[in-house]
Amino acid sequence: MTFPPPPQQPAPTQAPGFMDVPGPPKKASRRKAWLTYGVTALVSLLIGAGIGGQSESGAKAATPGSTGASPAPAVTVTEMAEAKAAPAVTETVVATVTAEPEETEEAGPATSISGEGEYLVGEDIKAGTYKSAGPSGDFGCYWARLKDASGEFAAIIANNNLSGPGRVTLNKGEYFQTTMCQEWTRVG
Repeated sequence: MTFPPPPQQPAPTQAPGFMDVPGPPKKASRRKAWLTYGVTALVSLLIGAGIGGQSESGAKAATPGSTGASPAPAVTVTEMAEAKAAPAVTETVVATVTAEPEETEEAGPATSISGEGEYLVGEDIKAGTYKSAGPSGDFGCYWARLKDASGEFAAIIANNNLSGPGRVTLNKGEYFQTTMCQEWTRVG
């Protein structure tokens, strides 16, 4: 099967009132391009030099007392005068003070517990009843009375998880373990 050749179309014509269709852009001359780049570089250089020169003159103007001229030499005159010696007065006072020693309490077991840890009752803390305001964070307060420091489950005499205030009575020789509790204070 053969197809007939496509029909010839007439060249497009412009309708009245429309702008001319632009043709391909004209190629600018190399000389004009180099001249444009050169002028741009020169103007940029002059602007940069002006800014740099301005900051130097601004720094000089900011210095107090500078007028652009070199400073005049300073003249110093020193006069010597005879000094009259003043009579020396020396007075010696001797006082003896005897300080009485202050009575101090014997260092012993603490009566409050702050922080986490395991404490020996009678050595680290005094025996007695202690109270706490409860947990120091969001996860509750745990305490335990222990018969020894072995860490074994069988060593627990009593324990509790507090969500509010609580009390515990500790006996001499026991261990007291506290975790995430506010300060424990001895109340009895």
